[in-house]
Amino acid sequence: MKKGIFLIAFGILSLLVAWYWSLLAYGIQQGVGQLKIVWGARPVSEVMADPSFPDSLKARLSLIGEIRRFAIDSLGLKDTENYTNVYDQKGQEIMWVVTASAPFELKPKMWDFPIVGSVPYKGFFDKEKAKSLKVELESEGWDVGVRNPGGWSTLGWFKDPILSGMLNDSDGGLASTIIHEMVHATIWVKDSVDFNENLASFIADTAAYHFLASKYGSNSDQFMAYRDSERDYRKFSRHMLRGALVLDSVYKRIANRSVKEKKHDKELIISKIVESLDTISLIRVKKPSKRFSKRLPNNSYFMGFRHYYGKLPTFKKEFNQTFKGDLPAYIKFLSRTHPAN
Repeated sequence: MKKGIFLIAFGILSLLVAWYWSLLAYGIQQGVGQLKIVWGARPVSEVMADPSFPDSLKARLSLIGEIRRFAIDSLGLKDTENYTNVYDQKGQEIMWVVTASAPFELKPKMWDFPIVGSVPYKGFFDKEKAKSLKVELESEGWDVGVRNPGGWSTLGWFKDPILSGMLNDSDGGLASTIIHEMVHATIWVKDSVDFNENLASFIADTAAYHFLASKYGSNSDQFMAYRDSERDYRKFSRHMLRGALVLDSVYKRIANRSVKEKKHDKELIISKIVESLDTISLIRVKKPSKRFSKRLPNNSYFMGFRHYYGKLPTFKKEFNQTFKGDLPAYIKFLSRTHPAN
């Protein structure tokens, strides 16, 4: 009897392993990649005491320490050991994120993972594996994008390190990046990437203003530089979000046409969206359409703006009307309602 039960259990386990083998293999690859970074990271205190480490970069590490303490003490974000270690990228990218969308519909491809749930991206610590997936998805007809994230959160499963590439960012950009990832470690809703990313973007960008004002003053060069950069990007992202609405309308209108006709209309409307970028008034870039001179953006690119910025007006309205612009109170409410773990 016991032998029969064992054989049945073994058979079920074997089937589960076979069924989920690709997910298990991917999880092992990611775990190894993450652990390599965690083990290769050095404590900030050790780096600060290293005479060979440039003083200019030590100043940036000190700034991250201030941002981290501000996020914990003044905003109420979760106090973890994240960003207390430094990983030297040696000038190399270390992670690649693959995203994909249907070719004639702004509908993302989703990947299912334990803990985080369904997400519209798949990350790799191996560039060749990311490129291989890109080729595979493109052969299936998907619009694919590959990007290097400035940072990421493991939601408390690992000690997220400071990446040396972060140190090149502006004060405001650095504050926004660190706080964005700290929001993920504090507030997380499973199977709701749009909520998580939009919320983290809203809180981080808002909090960066608060940090810069408290450290340098609201009339400082650092504050003004971040304000100009952030305003430019907001205009750019709003333009792309409007473009996404136009694409939605076009795709519905051409749904019954041939693939050849769909491709023609798609390229035509995306070209117009890119060309009209030059009609928005930006402070730092005079002709934003130039960034697409070699290749037009695809559906995956437009979907990215929805994932990170499409719901910002909703959060801004709730923040101002319900919480009267009190960021710590807003974070306290959300962390109780949607704790990361």
